[in-house]
Amino acid sequence: MANTAELTVAEKLKQLYDLQLIDSEIDEISILKGELPMEVRDLEDEIIGLETRVGRLENNVADIESEVARHQTNIKEAEALIERYEKQMDNVKNNREYDALQKELELQRLEIQLSEKKTRETGGIKTNKLETLNAAKERLDAKKADLDVKKVELEKIIEKTETDEQKLMRKSEKARKKIEARLLKSYDRVRSNYRNGLAVVSVSRDSCGGCFNKIPPQVQLEIGMRKKVLACEHCGRVLVDDNIMEVTIAK
Repeated sequence: MANTAELTVAEKLKQLYDLQLIDSEIDEISILKGELPMEVRDLEDEIIGLETRVGRLENNVADIESEVARHQTNIKEAEALIERYEKQMDNVKNNREYDALQKELELQRLEIQLSEKKTRETGGIKTNKLETLNAAKERLDAKKADLDVKKVELEKIIEKTETDEQKLMRKSEKARKKIEARLLKSYDRVRSNYRNGLAVVSVSRDSCGGCFNKIPPQVQLEIGMRKKVLACEHCGRVLVDDNIMEVTIAK
């Protein structure tokens, strides 16, 4: 292979154009995949967030159920004490004992009322939490189902294109090694500026093949002479003539 410094401008343009053709094929595969890879990643992230939310809600519900159970236990204990104090009332010996038992009975009845109130309040909170939890679970299930579909779609495309894509990636890497560093840097910069990834285009119908602005006749003449690397003054893409593929690079 000739040293890049020894190559003619025509040969350097041919190298750039060849690389563009390879990279455009890679881009076509990316287009075939579309937004699927990003959609899969977004769904995976959303599912992680929903699973965290569901787990937190389940813990909240469990805490609420523990609180309800505690209030129910308080009620049973208070009822047992009331039953015991009422039996003791039959055997009181003086007013002091009677008043003390009446006070204890009143306290336990208040304890039952308070626990019943807390149980109702907590029950309402639990109902709301369960509704939120069920909605989150439904959303999680829907996202998981959607993810499964997207993954299958993506896997089919990858299975169909993986071999070709790997070959093209190796081919691109090999082609890049032959190109002058300065030109390669400019090529990558221009490619990154445009969604279609075109950094090297031919002149077609007197227009730039990238932005479709008119190219003056004198500039077209210079492009055809291949004496220097020329870029479109409107979009910055490197311009080549239609016959660039006929150029043979010296070995």
